[in-house]
Amino acid sequence: MLRKTKNFLKSQNIAYSKEHVNPLMVPERVYVLKFGEDPNNLNNRFIVEHTYTWTGRIKITKITVRLHGQKKPHEFANETELLRYLKKKAYRYSGKAMREREERKKLKKMRRMEKKRLKEAKAAQK
Repeated sequence: MLRKTKNFLKSQNIAYSKEHVNPLMVPERVYVLKFGEDPNNLNNRFIVEHTYTWTGRIKITKITVRLHGQKKPHEFANETELLRYLKKKAYRYSGKAMREREERKKLKKMRRMEKKRLKEAKAAQK
């Protein structure tokens, strides 16, 4: 399941793990694929709800994507829409981009603190 998505993740050097969950109260089966750049910190996930047709084939009901830091999940009807979205957003949620964003925030904070210190030093001189 999600063969194209797994191939895309492998090509981007993004680690993933997969598991099947069979809820007791609903007829849908759930397939969870967790992914992230660091194999020890897989904080993004695809949740695929699927059922089986009478012939035994898998029918995907919906695919939900929960990326780290998002307020609400994105839902897709099929894997093609999911891949189109991922190709646009993959870099933003890779570990490298997250680290770069954190570094920019730290630099910005340090600059603000330096300006504040200079302002205080000028006020103390007067």
